[in-house]
Amino acid sequence: MNKDERVGKTEEIKGKVKETTGRVIGNPELENRGVREQQVGKAQHDFGTAKQELGKRIENVGKEIKK
Repeated sequence: MNKDERVGKTEEIKGKVKETTGRVIGNPELENRGVREQQVGKAQHDFGTAKQELGKRIENVGKEIKK
């Protein structure tokens, strides 16, 4: 797991806590902020996953070229 995946997952969790807290206390602004943070966190996590996958593929191409 790379930095983008870790930070993204952390932001998703923080967003979920804010969303739930906002819902429980009746604060739609906090709830909406939490939803947005989850979306941003998911995007960052997905970016990290894609970056890691691309790195693996490039590494495999390099290995094939060396053969």
